Amino acid sequence: MRTLEEQIDVDVPLRTAWEQLHRIDQYPRFVDGVLSASALGRNRAHLELEVAGTHHELDAEIVDRGQGKVMGWETLDGPRLKGTFALRPLDADHTQLQIRLEYDPDTLKSQLGGPKGFAQVSAIERTVREDLEHFKQLVEER
Repeated sequence: MRTLEEQIDVDVPLRTAWEQLHRIDQYPRFVDGVLSASALGRNRAHLELEVAGTHHELDAEIVDRGQGKVMGWETLDGPRLKGTFALRPLDADHTQLQIRLEYDPDTLKSQLGGPKGFAQVSAIERTVREDLEHFKQLVEER
């Protein structure tokens, strides 16, 4: 398993960032490749993705931890992906968002397609950084 950690500071209070992370239906606005996303009850989500020109669907379980500061998730089908969003207040109006993503590059390649080896790792890192920037833009617009 490979682990990727990235973070970004957003100019909103922690609660605003936390609420945005729980708006599953808005994930297509900031997560590259997500075509649609919907909540399935309280702790599950269904995502439709397009990766390397191919359509995929997967379900994920979402678990809130850390009293409104940590949201964990992992896929229930498709490639094994596991991650956390951790929020840390910098002050009353600024929050740091950190994402931690665990994945197996070979499994991603075999189940979703796309580049392999170093090219895939670089593409994932770049995409996660861009997704964080899109999240920042979205949450700061509110």
